Amino acid sequence: MIKNSYSESYKEAGVDITAGYRSVELMKGHIRRTLSAGLENVGGFGGLFPLDTEGMKDPVLVSGTDGVGTKLRLAVLMDKHDTIGVDCVAMCVNDVICCGAKPLFFLDYIACGKNVPEKIASIVGGVAEGCVQAGCALIGGETAEHPGTMPEEDYDLAGFTVGVVEKRNMVDGSAMKAGDIMLALPSSGVHSNGFSLVRKVFDVEHCDLSAPVLELGGGSLGEVLLTPTKIYVKPVLALLKEVKVMGISHITGGGFYENMPRSLPEGLGVRIEKKNIRTPAIFSLIRERGKISEHDMFNTFNMGVGMSLVVASEDVERSLAILKENGEDAYVLGEIVEGGSVETV
Repeated sequence: MIKNSYSESYKEAGVDITAGYRSVELMKGHIRRTLSAGLENVGGFGGLFPLDTEGMKDPVLVSGTDGVGTKLRLAVLMDKHDTIGVDCVAMCVNDVICCGAKPLFFLDYIACGKNVPEKIASIVGGVAEGCVQAGCALIGGETAEHPGTMPEEDYDLAGFTVGVVEKRNMVDGSAMKAGDIMLALPSSGVHSNGFSLVRKVFDVEHCDLSAPVLELGGGSLGEVLLTPTKIYVKPVLALLKEVKVMGISHITGGGFYENMPRSLPEGLGVRIEKKNIRTPAIFSLIRERGKISEHDMFNTFNMGVGMSLVVASEDVERSLAILKENGEDAYVLGEIVEGGSVETV
């Protein structure tokens, strides 16, 4: 801890720099959980990571950045901040894995109305847990106190990751053809998208988020909505080692209709069997309470499919088995077809 760095004037303006130092001390233990591949430099001016490209002929760095969106409001209302960091990591690492890249390291950024060290450490604890799940190192970050520009209890969280993939192994859709099969990796719920609509549907500012909900099996609305976004990095990397994967889509904001085409080459679409989709109860509740059309549901939410993968028809059973061995109960979602649309039948 820095002992003689203190500004009474700055504190009177709303920024307590000693709280920042305390936050760093509290988060160091979380960060160390992730540093099997990184170099510890907590409190330094830059995050350090030794890049090992041994055995790679033409390595390509892949970067991704994202935030958590208005799901953060649920965390604030419930005063529960230990999982929202998992969402932040997931939104970034699940993106870079779509081209086959292994995430190497992660940095976070927290803007807050008031720096409460224990709260900041709890948020970073979630970030560290996400990094552990993704197998990447948390090598740095920033916490910025913004008095007067946001309420004391509020904060925003964003992150940034860098991964690496051998150029010849990149997943780019070029080998895809009609007749290939799309697999679904189940989501853990709403993940981190569509929460502006979710908050409107349930009027979260005025409802009891902790009350049990019959339609959710007795779980509370807040508990179900705050379920962290699933991180798919390790099972997908395991599959990529054994099977040629033609396309990968992370199903985020925009749902099926926006995200699935991003992994399909020009001239190909996908026909999805709706009866195959394993949709958690929360989506039925959102649709019923909000009187939302089926199209808008599939164009806003993941509907139970957090990630989709495209493999050759002869590789389906092997792919499902490998994913199962790595903790993912994947299933056949649909078939690649001629045309350029996503069709649900």
